[in-house]
Amino acid sequence: MGCIPGRFLLPLIVAMVVGAALLLSPSPVSAQSVAPSQSRPEMRESCPGLVASRPMDRSIVRKVALASDEVRLTYIGHATFLIESPRLVRIATDYNDYVRPPVLPDIVTMNRAHSTHYTLSPDPAIKHVLRGWTNDGSPARHDVTVQDVHVRNVPTNIRDYMGGTQRNGNSIFIFEVGSLCVAHLGHLHHTLTQQQLDDIGHLDVVMFPVDGSVTLDTEGMLEVLQALKAPVMIPMHAFSIYTLNSFLERARGLWSVETAEVPSVVLSKSTLPTSPKVLVLPGR
Repeated sequence: MGCIPGRFLLPLIVAMVVGAALLLSPSPVSAQSVAPSQSRPEMRESCPGLVASRPMDRSIVRKVALASDEVRLTYIGHATFLIESPRLVRIATDYNDYVRPPVLPDIVTMNRAHSTHYTLSPDPAIKHVLRGWTNDGSPARHDVTVQDVHVRNVPTNIRDYMGGTQRNGNSIFIFEVGSLCVAHLGHLHHTLTQQQLDDIGHLDVVMFPVDGSVTLDTEGMLEVLQALKAPVMIPMHAFSIYTLNSFLERARGLWSVETAEVPSVVLSKSTLPTSPKVLVLPGR
């Protein structure tokens, strides 16, 4: 994942210390406080409302480097990815004050577990700021279409600072871009219920945290990935090369693992692997 610049170390260290303390609490969050399903559910055949399947207004199509069925994913660092659509709609995940993409996004998503996953002062030029939580604890609900991108979310719980459960404190964001469904798990703290899996639906790509302590532990994350069944799985939020390698050692028992030379990848339905793989993008 690359070295973490010095200015990022303090918030990350704080997040790790807080996470470690929470793990010692007697009230871990698991499966929305519901026991996980014993069976591996089958996902839906396609993304609900996939934008690429809708009629396209040709008058607003611009010439860009991507084909109409492609999406570009660039790992910026920590939990932030830049997602680019064929019409050059740009999305930044878990947008914060510490790790930002080099271009102004059209859409940003945020989560509230730590300050490295949100900002209270996003650039006012950003047209769509999607927060994965609400101030009153009710589920955040987003259903946004911008040109050839559709964004929606599935709320999940997080641990609070006292070790209890903060309901609906995180969101899994699903991006329907080109011909693909891409999910970002955010600061996921528990395995997923059958209802959440159904709400997520079929995925082609999933970006997931691998710190193994502040978010979900390694065994729990492997369970989530097996349930989601995405052909491409991209790790993030590792904190260190040791933590990343520790996760990859376990993952190799289930899937192939590929390490890219650059932090960007262009994907489409036709280029998805025939068997699931973990794709490691180097951090910046």
